[in-house]
Amino acid sequence: MITAIVSFLVMLNPFALFLYLKPVMNNLSDTDFRSVFIKASSISFSIYLVFLLFGDLVFQKVFRINFESFRIFGGIVLFSFAYIFIVQGKKAFIQIKRDLHDLASEIALPFMVGAGTISLTVLMSEQLILWQGILSLVIIVLLNFFIIMGLKQMRHRMHSKRVQLAFDKNMELLLRINGFFLGAIGIDMIVTGIRHLLAAGLK
Repeated sequence: MITAIVSFLVMLNPFALFLYLKPVMNNLSDTDFRSVFIKASSISFSIYLVFLLFGDLVFQKVFRINFESFRIFGGIVLFSFAYIFIVQGKKAFIQIKRDLHDLASEIALPFMVGAGTISLTVLMSEQLILWQGILSLVIIVLLNFFIIMGLKQMRHRMHSKRVQLAFDKNMELLLRINGFFLGAIGIDMIVTGIRHLLAAGLK
């Protein structure tokens, strides 16, 4: 369960999300931003929960996709994200729209819910007991929320523009470093999927 939580947090990448949300933080009061981010986290959790409960059923029963094929595809997706994080850094993220009306949904999709996190959620449904999967998702969403809010408070207390700039550069550095771990997870998923397919073929 701990491995699943760590892998998911690496994919979710609170440091990248913090960089993406900087324009939003500048345009909203602390109370409004907290409210929007809570709503975005709730939307994301609901989507994760749906895929945890029904993702495997949809992929294997409806679309008749072999789970190991999905594992390999998920690994490719994670590796692609890792490459983008390492090479492009925060430039990989689109700029926030000025219309803040549907901001919570805009934050949730595609930056908190995407192909990578959906892949990991479906994998969790295979690897964990249901209550463990639900508890893991709760912990992941809460940790992500508190990390983002903690980073926001840290930056807010930095009164010097030079210190804030250094802080932002360090966040981007962590984003790139996170890409290496994400890439390793993706490659491991690909290798594991191929190994299981080969083992099934030999039988």
